[in-house]
Amino acid sequence: MFKHKKHVFFDLDHTLWDFDKNSGFAFDAIFKNQGFDISLEEFLNIYIPRNQHYWKLYQVNQISHQDLRYYRLKDVFDALKFEVSDEIIHKLSDDYIEYLPEYNHLFDGAIELLDYLKPNYQLHIITNGFSKVQDKKLHNSNIGHYFETITNSELAGQKKPNPIIFDYALGIAKASKEESIMIGDSFEADVLGALDFGIDAIFFNEHKTEINHDVYQVNHLLELKNIL
Repeated sequence: MFKHKKHVFFDLDHTLWDFDKNSGFAFDAIFKNQGFDISLEEFLNIYIPRNQHYWKLYQVNQISHQDLRYYRLKDVFDALKFEVSDEIIHKLSDDYIEYLPEYNHLFDGAIELLDYLKPNYQLHIITNGFSKVQDKKLHNSNIGHYFETITNSELAGQKKPNPIIFDYALGIAKASKEESIMIGDSFEADVLGALDFGIDAIFFNEHKTEINHDVYQVNHLLELKNIL
């Protein structure tokens, strides 16, 4: 149904690159280095939704990058009643940014999908992540070569769902709205952001979240082969 498109724009984290799984490996290594007696499973059960909560606030400029990095950790330690100083939280936050891109687990079907799309489309990334970290993720997971352009919020000066980042991405891709489509896991940032900007979008809805909008969605990446 979208086979007339020429440019496919992907989000990276939670769409191609398995952020939650890679976070687990990063925190496991960090806690072992720190000698923390803490359950990784309990930590992640709290961290994953708190991280998503603060990212949503960050996307609409309600908190700073520094607050995002601090409170997503502090909230978890507070909930677990695990005493840790602010100094250690800042150290853990720095370590996490260093460790995270060293792991390279992708969502099931990601490579097969990219191999399928590459001959027929120009592929691109639009991410709210930070340039240094995202570039490492793409390199270490060996998928950077699939993409013609990489747009991040630092380059564009705005974050999804702001239309400025989509306009920037289409500009460097030399793509029109009509021949472009966005695929991402964030309904607000990726899907509504793209639709409001005037380009089609597909919701990667891995967790089968119920939404009150009539949009195209898939629960597995390989379902996109039936659409594109």
